[in-house]
Amino acid sequence: MLDTHVAIWSVNLPKRIPQHIRDTISENAGEVAVSVASVWEIAIKHQLGRIDAPPFSGHQAIIEFEAAGFQLLPVEARHAAFVERLPLIHSDPFDRLMLAQSIVEGMQFVTYDRHLSRYDTAVLTWP
Repeated sequence: MLDTHVAIWSVNLPKRIPQHIRDTISENAGEVAVSVASVWEIAIKHQLGRIDAPPFSGHQAIIEFEAAGFQLLPVEARHAAFVERLPLIHSDPFDRLMLAQSIVEGMQFVTYDRHLSRYDTAVLTWP
C-alpha cells in the first residue's frame, strides 16, 4: 500500500522514488493499493491551495490512481478501530489510518516518512 506522497509521485514525479521501489511497485501491478484516505487527504490539501499542495484534486487523484492500476482501498470500521492499537509514535491522522489499514490487510506500507518505520510492521521507506 502506498502512502499519499508515494502514490502522487508514482503518477506525477516517478523519478522522486528510488528505482528499486519503482520496480517493486511495477512488479506488483494490479496488487498495489492506495487508501481512500489518501484521496481525502489530497482533496483537503488541494483545496487549501498552499504552495506544497498536491498537484491535482481529489477527483483527479481517483482518475490518476485508477489509470496507474492502483486499487483504491476503502476505509472500514476495523481499520479505524485499529488506530487505537498503534503506539503514539506518529501524530498524523492520515498516516496512522493508512498504516492501520496496511496492517489489518497484511500489506507492506511504502512511504518516504522515516518516522513510520519505527512501527513494528512491514514498512518500506527511504532514504
